[in-house]
Amino acid sequence: MANLTDRICIIGGGPAGISAAMYLQKKGYENYEIYERLNKIGGKCYSPRIDVNGDSRTYETGAIMGAITYHAVHEVEEFAGVGHADGPNMRRMYRDKTGKEIFPFDPKKNFSIGKMLGLMKLKKQMKKLVEIMDTKYRGYDCYCHRGVAQGRYHGLSKGLDDALQMIEGENPNLKDLALPFDQFCKLNGVEEVMRIWIGPYTSFGYGYFDEIPAAYVMKYLDTTTAIEFVNMRLWTWKEGTQSIYEAANKKLYHPAHLKTEVVKVERPAEGEEGKIKVTIKDENGERVEEFDQLIVTTPLDHFAEFADARDEEKELFGKIIHEKYVDFIARFGEKAGPTISGYIFDNMTVERLGHAMVYYHRWEDLDADCPCTVYALRNHMGSEDIPYDKTIDMMMDDIAKCGFPAEERLYEQESYYCPHVSPADYADGWYDKLEDMQGKQNTWYAGEIMSFGDMEDTCAASRDLVDRFF
Repeated sequence: MANLTDRICIIGGGPAGISAAMYLQKKGYENYEIYERLNKIGGKCYSPRIDVNGDSRTYETGAIMGAITYHAVHEVEEFAGVGHADGPNMRRMYRDKTGKEIFPFDPKKNFSIGKMLGLMKLKKQMKKLVEIMDTKYRGYDCYCHRGVAQGRYHGLSKGLDDALQMIEGENPNLKDLALPFDQFCKLNGVEEVMRIWIGPYTSFGYGYFDEIPAAYVMKYLDTTTAIEFVNMRLWTWKEGTQSIYEAANKKLYHPAHLKTEVVKVERPAEGEEGKIKVTIKDENGERVEEFDQLIVTTPLDHFAEFADARDEEKELFGKIIHEKYVDFIARFGEKAGPTISGYIFDNMTVERLGHAMVYYHRWEDLDADCPCTVYALRNHMGSEDIPYDKTIDMMMDDIAKCGFPAEERLYEQESYYCPHVSPADYADGWYDKLEDMQGKQNTWYAGEIMSFGDMEDTCAASRDLVDRFF
């Protein structure tokens, strides 16, 4: 356990690192430093600012929205003094792979008896899912994954009535959450609900349902959050989601050091006392700083590349998988762009790997002159990756089929997205093995992998870590 006088190093200035510092500060810790190798706060929440006809705005390429269930993010908002009432409206429509508009959830559009029966079946299974998650899988709706593979739950609650309160218990049925989500749905006779979950899950870059353990899907999109997303009762931020963490960073006693990379970590051997030596590199060169505690919020598989990683760390972190999520911001001809976001459902399948799954139009007042962001996944466990350049070409072709040929790409990137482990490694207790390593050599593990890749679960994981160990 740490004490208030310890000097603490936090690696990473994304939501996990900033929120970890915030929670430490709230508990009375003042001697901490945050090192961020990039020149910006917010990690994958960061969105570029682009000038369009003299109007400079952020166009989101990372985290986009939140909901009433974003309890930890709201704590960061309150600390930072920001709100979520002024962001863009998130409207949407649906298209097939040919670009034609479709109406999968509207029984009155393109009416048929088959469609009506299908929607009735979907509604029935949705009701069943809500019921079994509250009963058969009681305890699933807490943020972390420790204990799940053994049929236990122990973490901060995501519930509206007991938000961020520690809950724990036993439920052997929770072991089912290690199954791939499609198998989990089949086991429980609710296969139709994947039609709803796929929009806010796969299109957001979190992977395909045949490769991702159900725990990741249902802890991120618990039934309450999923219903909020479907009904578009969403939080958005005018200056992008990174504005939350930029504002919080300014309220810290020690704001993050930007353009400062941690290039080496040397820790005392297990059981021995001594300082953790952290070599950092910035515009002034390299220097060594000494710390008592280390919190790692950057990707753990990358941590093993520059730190004195133990064999157990290398083995465990080597099992981490991440998604390769590609996006670009497209500019269209005058009055020739979309005026509403579009989900291309046909492209959210493994067979259409590398194709555009969604395009986002943010700003109603810019109408058809507004650039939009286009997204695709180019990897799938068990499939050959689609080359980056080919993915870009297919995405460009897809939005042209939708009637919006892009004149240029203003910005493009590929993100290290949604770090997770395979269903087999999840069932083998990957998270319990990581839990057993917490605190060894005064090293603590936070970040996306601890819960799920969205910013809410990431911030909650930092809160959980600080609550339990600091």
